Amino acid sequence: MSPSASERQPDVTDITIERATMELRLEFDDGLSGTIGLTELRLNCPCATCRAARQAGRAPWPTSNSQQTLELTDASLVGAWGLGITWNDGHATGIYPFASLHDWIRLGRPGFTPDSGLGN
Repeated sequence: MSPSASERQPDVTDITIERATMELRLEFDDGLSGTIGLTELRLNCPCATCRAARQAGRAPWPTSNSQQTLELTDASLVGAWGLGITWNDGHATGIYPFASLHDWIRLGRPGFTPDSGLGN
């Protein structure tokens, strides 16, 4: 059964990584567009390791093993629902669901709860 129009999540129509300004720019088919800073994106990574660090009161980046300068080295689509990012410290396990990124831009803050990247 397909979702009704009110339940349908907006589709991403454009993704741009602005390395000079350290921002991720997203555009959605509902007309919403905006940017998220790469540092903020890394600090709010929804993977289990980063969630555990935040729950323990530690920042997920930088770690004792990571470089102090943050760089995004690669980004790839994960199916039609998310964005996978690889960072210069080798971290690559966080998948950012487009629905959560849409909410992040709409609300002006991450939509992830401390224990879930899906906003549950």
